[in-house]
Amino acid sequence: MNGEEQAQGEKRVMRLLVEPLKKRGLAKPTTLTVAGFDEMIRDMCARLAYMSEASLMALEEQVAANPGGKDRDRFPISNLILSWAADIQPPGDGASPLIRAVFAHACGQTALAEGWAPELLAELRKTRRWPGGWTLKTIREGAGPALRRLHDLDARLAREGEIGPADRDWRDQRLAAIRRCWEIAEGQA
Repeated sequence: MNGEEQAQGEKRVMRLLVEPLKKRGLAKPTTLTVAGFDEMIRDMCARLAYMSEASLMALEEQVAANPGGKDRDRFPISNLILSWAADIQPPGDGASPLIRAVFAHACGQTALAEGWAPELLAELRKTRRWPGGWTLKTIREGAGPALRRLHDLDARLAREGEIGPADRDWRDQRLAAIRRCWEIAEGQA
C-alpha cells in the first residue's frame, strides 16, 4: 500500500467507523486521556486502512453492538477492535509488519531455504504471533508431506516430462505460494 492509498484508507476508517461510532454516543475509554484516545484512534485508522468500505461498515456494526465501559457507552480498546477487524477482513500479507519481519529474520530465511515457508505464512496469518522454537519445529514437521510431494512431482516431471492435471495444479499453487513468501522476504509485498 503506497502513501496515497494509506491516507485514503485512513480517511475511510474515520468516515465509516470512528465518526459513526461517535455519532452513536460512544466516548473515549475512561482509562485513556484525551491525547491517549486521539493516539489510539490515529493508530487504529492506520492499521485498518487496508479494509474495504463494506468490511468497515460491518466492523462499525459489531463495535456498536459491543461497546466497552461499565455503562456500555465507551469505545472498546483498539486491540479488541483490531481483532474483530481481522476476523471480518484479515490484513493482506503486505499489510502486516509482523509477517514481513518474520520473513526478514533468520527463522523466515530458514523456512524459505528449506521450502516450508508457505506453512510458516499460514501459521502467521492464523496466530498473528512471532513463532517460537517449538512452533517453528512443529511447522517444519507439518510441512514434511508437502515437501516430499513437491520433490516427488519434480522428480517425476524430470523423468517423464509431464504430470497429471491435479498434480500440476497442486505443484503450481505450491510454487506460487513459495514465490509469494520470497516476495514478502524481499519487501516486494
